[in-house]
Amino acid sequence: MTENERIEAHRPGRIEVVCGSMFSGKTEELIRRMRRAQFARQRVEIFKPAIDVRYSEEDVVSHDQKHIPSTPIDSSASILLLANDIDVVGIDDAQFFDEGIVGVCNELANRGVRVIVAGLDMDFRGKPFGPMPALCAIADDVQKVHAICVRCGSLAYVSHRKVVSEKRVLLGETQEYEPLCRECYKEAMGEK
Repeated sequence: MTENERIEAHRPGRIEVVCGSMFSGKTEELIRRMRRAQFARQRVEIFKPAIDVRYSEEDVVSHDQKHIPSTPIDSSASILLLANDIDVVGIDDAQFFDEGIVGVCNELANRGVRVIVAGLDMDFRGKPFGPMPALCAIADDVQKVHAICVRCGSLAYVSHRKVVSEKRVLLGETQEYEPLCRECYKEAMGEK
């Protein structure tokens, strides 16, 4: 067995989570890590929820228009079917996936795959969002990134929804959402 084959056979899997509010750079960080893996000649595959067609139906695209090719999927189970012979799996907008994403990420990591997950940790109400809390709990590394509050310049805490809708999932950008710190969010919600 060559040295490279020995390393490949014993490569440790891991789960890395990048979370935070909207406009905090989660997708940008996911793209950066995936590009570094590509540069290192690792086999990569990136998945995103098929419902997210804000900037592209195919690519993962950050708010500042950085992009990378991806595979849109409807169910987390599809990742296991499509991630054979892959070294690094990227998953964007994980909050939109079903709870099965937690088991999928764990299984991939146990197979020796590096899994990089990006997603909103809280919804517009400031409540934990979908499978993100469970993903943070099983992750080997969690990085919380912050946007800047558009009202006072402090670190943002939550994605405040500016339009009237009680739907938990409402795709949008700066017209629909703004990053706010805890104090400005409380003020916006009439809690001060």
